[in-house]
Amino acid sequence: MSAIERIEITKPKSGTNTGTVIFLHGSGGTGQSVKEWIDMLRENETFSHLKILYPTASMRPYTPLKGEISNVWFDRLQISPNCTEHLESLNPMCEELKKLIDQEVKEGIPLNRIVIGGFSMGGTMALHLCYRFIPEVAGVFALSSFLNDDSVVYKDLKEKKNAKLPTLFYAHGDEDDLVNLDWGKKTFQDLESNGIQGQFHVIPHTFHELKKKEINLLFNWINEIIPDNTAD
Repeated sequence: MSAIERIEITKPKSGTNTGTVIFLHGSGGTGQSVKEWIDMLRENETFSHLKILYPTASMRPYTPLKGEISNVWFDRLQISPNCTEHLESLNPMCEELKKLIDQEVKEGIPLNRIVIGGFSMGGTMALHLCYRFIPEVAGVFALSSFLNDDSVVYKDLKEKKNAKLPTLFYAHGDEDDLVNLDWGKKTFQDLESNGIQGQFHVIPHTFHELKKKEINLLFNWINEIIPDNTAD
């Protein structure tokens, strides 16, 4: 069984795709649900030159739900910054998502015109994928996301000192009651201390959710790092 159940797609307005955005859903979500969320917040306004892929993780037992089956990118022992990462599920999923990126490259999209990120667990997945496996991508975004205190991402980054690494867009709600703001801030600061450059946005009056302001900031950032080159 594939680790990716299906993929929803938003095509570029111009009809000419010169780059790709991969948006990963949070735990228990789907590509369809997060696509509908983004479409609502953006009022169906999308990129003129970029395709957006919204993959759905296949269902697996999820420990925080007492082993219930759920659409999650990886398992974890508990929702806490101080527990050990479940690399037995994280690493194989990174390899599966890398295949999705390899397919985009085969279709003519260079790595430096691909951005990967997501909401909550989806953003965490993107941090592992890009900073450990494919640092050649243009950028990474993490919305209401996290890394554990002893994350292997930090250990891998220490071995990549002076390497060119993708820029990071990080946003977090100030009232997040699942992944609290301090956890998000510490994750960003720990990434910065390991050589990652980026921007951190605190979204006011926001729980564990996406808001229009943050998605507009994200889309503007993506347009800056993957500009429309169709007129060149």
